[in-house]
This record gives sequence, C-alpha cells and structure tokens, in this order.
Amino acid sequence: MLAAALLCGTAAACTNAPPPPLVAKTEAPVITATGPKVTEIVVGVDDVAGGYNPHALAAQSPITTALSSLLLPSPFRPGNDGAPQLDRNLMVSAKVTKAEPFTVTYTIRKDASWSDSAPIAAEDFYYLWQRMRAEPGVVDPAGYRLINNISAREGGKTVEVAFGKPFPGWRSLFSNLLPAHLLKDAPGTWSNVLATGFPATAGPFQVRSLDEPRGEVVLERSDRYWEVPTTLDRVVIRRATHSAMAESLSKGDNQAALLRADAADVNLLEAIDEVTTKPVPRNEVVQVVLRPASEQLGDVRTRRAIMAALDRDALIASGTQSGPSASFRADSYVVPPSRPGYVKTINGNTLDAAASERLLTEAGYAKAGTGWQKAGKALKLRIAAPEKAEPYVSIANRIRAQLAERGIDSEVVTPSAEDLFSKQLTEAGVDIAVVPRVDAGDTAAALASEYGCAGDAPDGATPSPQNIAGFCDPAIQADVDAALNGKVLVSDVLARVEPLIAAQAVSVPLFQVVDLLGVLPTVSGVGTGAPLAGVLSGAPEWRRLDK
Repeated sequence: MLAAALLCGTAAACTNAPPPPLVAKTEAPVITATGPKVTEIVVGVDDVAGGYNPHALAAQSPITTALSSLLLPSPFRPGNDGAPQLDRNLMVSAKVTKAEPFTVTYTIRKDASWSDSAPIAAEDFYYLWQRMRAEPGVVDPAGYRLINNISAREGGKTVEVAFGKPFPGWRSLFSNLLPAHLLKDAPGTWSNVLATGFPATAGPFQVRSLDEPRGEVVLERSDRYWEVPTTLDRVVIRRATHSAMAESLSKGDNQAALLRADAADVNLLEAIDEVTTKPVPRNEVVQVVLRPASEQLGDVRTRRAIMAALDRDALIASGTQSGPSASFRADSYVVPPSRPGYVKTINGNTLDAAASERLLTEAGYAKAGTGWQKAGKALKLRIAAPEKAEPYVSIANRIRAQLAERGIDSEVVTPSAEDLFSKQLTEAGVDIAVVPRVDAGDTAAALASEYGCAGDAPDGATPSPQNIAGFCDPAIQADVDAALNGKVLVSDVLARVEPLIAAQAVSVPLFQVVDLLGVLPTVSGVGTGAPLAGVLSGAPEWRRLDK
C-alpha cells in the first residue's frame, strides 16, 4: 500500500492595534485608508456552478477547466501548440525508464505540497489511477486501464508506473491530481469529489471564497506556493448575464468576459470600444450518441434509420446560433476541429427520409397510424441530455421534433449530469444521448475510450463495452489497440476505423463548443490560453496595466 506522511501545520496571528489618541478638532476628522492596494482582474462568465472534478464527464464546464488549471497540480501541461510539456514547477523529471514492462518514473519536487502542507506524492497518483479505471463516466480512462501497478520510493516523491502494454500517450495521464490524503477515506462516493469546492489546492493561487449561489469565485495569491509568486493579488470570476458582462466591460468594472455566444453576443462585445474578442475552443464536442446498449437500438439497421431521420445540418445551426462554434463543425468521430491532426471524414448531411423508412422496414417495423410498431410494440425512443446544460438540452428537444416529422415517437429526459453519466448511461434505458465528447489530449486514448471494448475477454466470450454508447466492435478492436500501444500511427488507424464507426451508426458529431473571450487593453497576458487548458491557465502571468 502507498502511504505518505502528512505534514500538517497551521499558523494564526492576530494583532489589534490600539486606537489613535483623541484630538480636539473644530472639523470632522478625515479618515484615509492606508492599506495596500489590491491588484485584481475580474472575469465575467456564464456560470460558476459545481461540481469541479475535471475527471468526471458530469462536471465538464469552462469553470471546471479554469479552476483545475490553476488549483490542481499536473506533471505535464499543454504548450502553445497543444503538445504536453513537463511542468517544472511541480516535477524534477518524468521519463520512460524501462521497456519491459513499460515503466515511467516520475520525480516530484521535494518542496511541492498541497495548501494544507501535505506533500504532493505517489499516493495522489495511485488514488487517481484507482478511480479512473473503476468509475463510470470519467474522461478518457483507456490509458489508466493499461497500468498494472504504481510503486513509490523516497517518501513518495519518486513514483514508478508500470504498464501492461506500451503507451506512447503516457504524458496525457495524471493531469489535475487530486489530494488523496483528504479524499481516499472520505465518506461518500466519487460523485462527491470536488462537488462543492476544493479541500486542498497546489499552485500559485488558492481559493479565498467560492460562493456558488452568489455566482462568484475569488482566487488570491497563495502564500504556500513554493515557486515565483503571481503578479496579481487576486482573480475574481463572476457570473453575469451577457448584457451585464458587456456593461461591466464598457465601464471597466470587468477586465475580461468569457461566454458561450451567439451572433447577437458577438455583435454586443465587438461594439464596445477597445474590446478585443477571440474564439476559445473548449475541449468539448457536442455529439448525438445512438446507443447499441439500448434494447430498441441494438439493431444497426434501426440506428441507421434513426440517423437518416436526423437533419444534422439543422442541429448544428440551432446549436451554434451563428456564434463562434459555427466555424468549428465537427466532421470527425475522434479529433476535435481545433486540434492538430484533425481530418474531415464526415461528408454532407445525415437526413434521408426515404432511407429512414426503408431501414425501419428492414428492421421489422411497420407503419401503424402515425407511428411505427414491431411485433405489436410501438417504437418510442428515450432521448437524454444533462439537466440545464446547454446546448445539449435544446438539441435534444430539436431531435425529438425532427423524429416526430418522420413519425418516430420519442421523449426527452434531463436527469442530473451525475445521474446520467454514472448510472443511466451504464444501463439500457437511454436510447439516444446528447452529450459532450471530451478531449483529454491523446487521440489514441480518445479513440479507445470512446469506441473501444473494455479489454481482453475470456476465450470464446464477447468483449464487453466500456463507453457510454455501450458499443463494442471486435472488428475494429485490433486497430484501436495498435494505435493505443503505438504499433501503428494513429492517423493511419483513424483512416481505416472511422468509416467502420460511421457504418455502425453509433455517433453523430455536431460541433466543437467555442466560447468568446472579450478583453480590455487595461490588462496584458489575458488570451485564449493553451489548448485544452482554457483562458485562466495563463492567469499567473496576467498583469494590470492601469494600476
């Protein structure tokens, strides 16, 4: 078992200066504040709602990306080109040290610690590995499932990770480590991890306050950070409507705004004097998943019929509303449009009403009044989207309307994101899911996590699925494994596999979610951030120019 010594220490000091002596005056005294001036940047956002676990599909949002990039330690962070670069603020080194078994050795800086003084150590790697290979609804688990063992040396500051098979994408693992010493024995389940806040942080900023009802997060310079302190005293992230964000920018109360924008919002920000706007792609592609795990969509002919009943172009138009996302149409099953290596493999629209009716007939359905029946049972599909999450709920309702036009009955349900990803999408009750496909940085791992089978099956047994679609196709699994283990270039595998995925009618990618960043010239360094890391990943280098 892994163990790490917890070094706990707190200090508190409080002094009450005596009041100044009373002086007789004929006029009221003038009181002048002499405290230090706080340098801060205020960023307007759509929401600050939790949870904040960056490894849970249910918690994906710009605020989760922003906070995890600033508050959680990562051995590697994406560079400007998206390639992972060793974070020397945390690590001494990380490298492959053995070929058989494939072993990676991480050496953590001795002074790197959590905000409660506990060291960042091997137990944090171990905890994340255990959870990522066991919990449903996590982001890109395929790489973690290749790990056989994690061992520790030198008080947990040297971590040896042994894999069952080679994994060239190992640098994508262990991003956003979690404080295992506080979480491993905590009551509750994985769904409670970072549900309402951060029990400990490790970075240049710490949480001063996280007020979800009020819609404000205040981050301040951490006095426990072991490296160069930030220039800013404070970063304030504040929820507001789009019109309120624009007003705050025009008055200079906010220095930046990050919002999911439609065409009107783009015009609103661009009309403000001196505001510079930039698109910021999220690591999130909106997709429609047709689940083979469901009873009604187990037949590929039925899935193809449903896909042919959908107007993909109209779904993209309604979801993007002519905002920045409209330029990031997702025409690949694996690689997001903003990523290097993106190649368009999906051509044209999906809508083909005649083909939809023919395929339903081939699958054994017959027209019955205004709907379809098979063996006396009506075809009625259950479409799920995470509660209150846009554009997912709106697109789910648009799908229901499109299916109704083809005589296909359906209903939309919006369970909580946690319930949807951890429970409902592990069962057979949902036929269609409108959910994000999240990019964690390694294309081979994304392919295996999204479309691969869970692993080796006993002789003669059918491999079990490991993804939210409940999809497992042994015909493509050899290629998926070859890409994951580095035996074949992932680009070559995608060229072979994506047409086979298309033929199985499992997914309809729509578009990458792209936010709009508006920035005033009173600050420097506030940009789109590194790919996958988000705007606030650069906050340690932000500066106020008017202070």
